[in-house]
Amino acid sequence: MTIRTRFAPSPTGYLHVGGLRTALYAYCFAKKNEGKFVLRIEDTDRERFVADGTQNILKSLYWAGLIPDEGVMFDNEENIIQKGDCGGSYIQSERSDIYREHADRLIEQGHAYHCFCAPERLDELRQFQQLNKLPTGYDGHCREINPIEAQKRASDGEKHVIRMKMPKEGETVFNDEIRGEVRFKNELIDDQVIMKSDGFPTYHLAVVVDDHLMKITHIIRGEEWLSSVPKHLQLYKYFGWESPKMAHLPLLLNADKSKLSKRQGDVAVEDYVKKGYLKEAIINFIAFLGWNPGGEREIYSLDEIINEFNFDKVGKSGAIFNLQKLDWFNREYLKKMDLAELVQRAKEFLLADPEIFSAIGEGQYEDKDLARVIALERERVTTFSELPEALKFVFVLPKYKSDLLIWKKSSVDELQNILPGLKDLLSTISVQSWDRTILERTVGDWVKEKGYSVGSVLWPMRVALSGQENSPGPFEIAEVLGKEESLNRIDLAISNI
Repeated sequence: MTIRTRFAPSPTGYLHVGGLRTALYAYCFAKKNEGKFVLRIEDTDRERFVADGTQNILKSLYWAGLIPDEGVMFDNEENIIQKGDCGGSYIQSERSDIYREHADRLIEQGHAYHCFCAPERLDELRQFQQLNKLPTGYDGHCREINPIEAQKRASDGEKHVIRMKMPKEGETVFNDEIRGEVRFKNELIDDQVIMKSDGFPTYHLAVVVDDHLMKITHIIRGEEWLSSVPKHLQLYKYFGWESPKMAHLPLLLNADKSKLSKRQGDVAVEDYVKKGYLKEAIINFIAFLGWNPGGEREIYSLDEIINEFNFDKVGKSGAIFNLQKLDWFNREYLKKMDLAELVQRAKEFLLADPEIFSAIGEGQYEDKDLARVIALERERVTTFSELPEALKFVFVLPKYKSDLLIWKKSSVDELQNILPGLKDLLSTISVQSWDRTILERTVGDWVKEKGYSVGSVLWPMRVALSGQENSPGPFEIAEVLGKEESLNRIDLAISNI
């Protein structure tokens, strides 16, 4: 049997980080077992439908490296296409006839019925149940209407929905791949709507029909769907189909253990992309939100996660979305990334700054030059989005107050001697010898010869080169700036004393 998992998001505008985790686990399980990862779009909720929602979801998945083997995907020009031949389209709104056919089959077999209850009646019922502290749910008011009469009323255009008939006795028992045996009392589960009055199926009918026709072997989804399993298993039974295995993932939580929501921070994958987080860090971080391979090691590539992944290592408890931990992962990956690749990824963020674009866009910096620039801050920043602000001083010297040049244990008089002497010293170093090692040795020897304290020389040198109170070391900056620009900046500092 070929393992087939699916990710089935709703196109409501963006891909939630919780959705990315679900997709990641489904992808890893399929790949580890040499199976197929299918992407289906569940767009039957037309009230929440967003026109470019599918495009946004695909962009996030492709960015993360979770490329579908089948279903909805991009072609080489990022046009949305469909690939595969399991039950027609992989977009639910294009499968209406299939759902209608299966709903009609349930009615014919006596497993579903037309319900004509108006919204007002259902509201009153819910209020009565809440006031009397009763379980909320449909009371079966239309369940016993004669099927012939119900069919005539529906055919005459009377507004209705279709509900499935749940058994009112016994228990539904199933084995969850993460949670083990789970039991539900059937009497507490109401007759779920499976076809809405607008002709679209609800999630419950569509997901069962689609998972069967698309030959899904393992359903991996959030624990919020756990209570729906009895309804789905009953539908599988009514249709005479074997149910896929199911794994319900723990919730993602805020630091206060409330459900992760936009009210307390970013929840869209695209938000983290825009902030400049590395996909490797996001995948590594998301993987560990509920899953742990064991041991002390924390840095795992996607291939390594695939190799280690199984449901036995997925926990049942909610996982805290710890932004500080994500930042740690990102810093670690920034430090380890090949510098040439780092330059290519960082360019997008650097070029978005007009002042930096002006410098880079005029061809003043080749990739090898940018590599030296970026190396100045790669271990000081957390994300790519911090690079422009951190590195702007290299391209445009910021304005600074002259008293910033004075080291705390020095004076203006001493500074007036040090900077001109430093400039004269640096002028003797050739362009060919202009690197941090030679600069550091030459200046160090000069400091000893003159009897200056190290701080009284290196502090004003660094401020003159960076225009900032906090920056990389003066020799690293001087090497990146080059001889001419370094001397120009020191000369400017001398004129400002």
